[in-house]
Amino acid sequence: MNKDGSTNTPTYQSKEDKRRFYNSGAWARIRQQALDRDRHECIWCRDRGGVTTKEVMTLEVDHIREIEDYPDLALDLDNLRTLCRRCHNKRHGRLQYRPKKKPNKWAEDECFD
Repeated sequence: MNKDGSTNTPTYQSKEDKRRFYNSGAWARIRQQALDRDRHECIWCRDRGGVTTKEVMTLEVDHIREIEDYPDLALDLDNLRTLCRRCHNKRHGRLQYRPKKKPNKWAEDECFD
């Protein structure tokens, strides 16, 4: 703790703070450690019996406790997990847009009754 009562722990409230963090060498190193530990697989897919690797979909390293709320855990390996993009988006409630399925123009055809 500093003389003024503040700590040296950075905050990650602004987009600029986050951009700087995610572009840092420290993040690149700990991110690689998390990927290696998780064998470059999405751990949520693996827990469901599937296999999602970087050959199938982009892998992302997720902070279990968000850096905005827990900045002291930003570089803690135990606070990181590897997720595929689909699981990471699901975890954060982000929408994934998929093309709408075209209606089957043959659905009413008498040959398929």
